[in-house]
Amino acid sequence: MAHTHDDHQHDRPRDLTRNQDLVLKTLNHADAPLSAYDILDRLRGDGLRAPLQVYRALDKLVDQGLAHRLESLNAFVCCAQAHGHVGATTGFAICGTCGKVDEFTDAVVAERLKAWAAETGFALQRTVIELRGICANCTKAPEPKV
Repeated sequence: MAHTHDDHQHDRPRDLTRNQDLVLKTLNHADAPLSAYDILDRLRGDGLRAPLQVYRALDKLVDQGLAHRLESLNAFVCCAQAHGHVGATTGFAICGTCGKVDEFTDAVVAERLKAWAAETGFALQRTVIELRGICANCTKAPEPKV
């Protein structure tokens, strides 16, 4: 089941600090994944001055399942699930042309990875799958006329 990251606006969870709320709102309104420094640049007018403030907020949001870190991009996106999730196998299809990120879950893949971990004695803590390619919109885009 795929979700596009511009589909949802998160309700503000009650236990978020002001900085966490600002960072979550910034991710919610972003068109593409943002690095911590991108977030800091957007929030300087709101009083955030230090990268550590942003990283602490991001750590909490990721822990709560409200945001995800895309390792290959060293950037963050808002969770596409309206209430976030923790511990689920999460996948991301990242378009190398337009930068669009689609979040998806696949129960069959998740079960197979859990089974492999159990068979090998691997203590699985978190599963994030990142697919890099070209989205359907970019694939079917007409060639520019010369």
